[in-house]
Amino acid sequence: MQKRTAFFVSDRTGITAEMLGHSLLTQFDGVRFNEVTLPFVDSLEKAREVVERINHQGTADGARPLVISTLARTEIAQAIGQSSALFLDCFEIFISPLERELGIRSSHAIGRTHNVSDFVNYHNRIESVNYALSHDDGVSNRQISDADVVLIGVSRCGKTPTCLYLAMQFGIRAANYPLIPEDFSTMRLPAQLRSLRGKLYGLSIRPKRLQQIRNERRPGSQYATLANCEFEVREAEALMRQEGIPFLDATSKSVEELATTILHEAKLVRRIY
Repeated sequence: MQKRTAFFVSDRTGITAEMLGHSLLTQFDGVRFNEVTLPFVDSLEKAREVVERINHQGTADGARPLVISTLARTEIAQAIGQSSALFLDCFEIFISPLERELGIRSSHAIGRTHNVSDFVNYHNRIESVNYALSHDDGVSNRQISDADVVLIGVSRCGKTPTCLYLAMQFGIRAANYPLIPEDFSTMRLPAQLRSLRGKLYGLSIRPKRLQQIRNERRPGSQYATLANCEFEVREAEALMRQEGIPFLDATSKSVEELATTILHEAKLVRRIY
C-alpha cells in the first residue's frame, strides 16, 4: 500500500482543515496516510519552520507530502506554498470563486469558524455540553423538560456519546435515559418520560454487539450474557414500537451518523456551526 504524509495547516486550531482534509483522503483506499495537523501557524517565522518540516518529511518518505491549508493571511499561505509539496489552499479554492460571484472581497479574518469571541456559538456549545453531562443516564430529572431531545434505549447502546456529539457539534440539549428490566415488566415508559413523549428518540443495537460491549465493562456478569442482551433489546424495541417512539439501530452507525440522523429526523434546530 502506498504511504503518504498529509499536513493540515492552519493559523488557528486546524479543526476545519483537519476535517475537510481527512474527509477527502478517506476516498483513496489504496493509500495509507500519515495525517499531521499543524495549528497556530500565524507568523512568517513559523511558516518557514513548517516548510522545513514538510520538506524533511518528503525526503524521508521519498514522495512529496500533501498540504491542505486554511491559512487566512496571504503572505503566510504563499510561504507555505513554496514547500516541495502538493499545496491545496482552501481559501484560494473556495473563497476566490465566492468573491467573484458575490462581487465583494472576503475579510480573510483569522479563526472565524472556531472563535471564543463568537459569544452566542460558544455559549450554546458550553451550555449544551453541561446539560448533556448533567442529564446523562437518567442521573437527574431537574430541567429535563428543557431538553431538545431525550434518547432512550438499553444500557450501553450508544446514548451518551451521541448526546455529547449533538451538544458539541450542533448545540443541542440532549438528555438520555436507560430502559431497564423493570420497565419491561410493566411495558410502560418510566414515569419521568411520559410527559416528554414528543421529545423521545430511541437507540437500539444488535444483541451480539451489545454483549461484546457489556462484557468489556462487566465480564462474566448476568448483565453481559447474550440471553439477557437479547431479552433487553427485544423488549426495548417492543416498548418503543408500542409507544410510537422512532428509533435507530446503532450497531453499524458512527456517532456522527447517529447524531446527524436524529438532528434531521427529529427536526431539531441546530444552534452552532
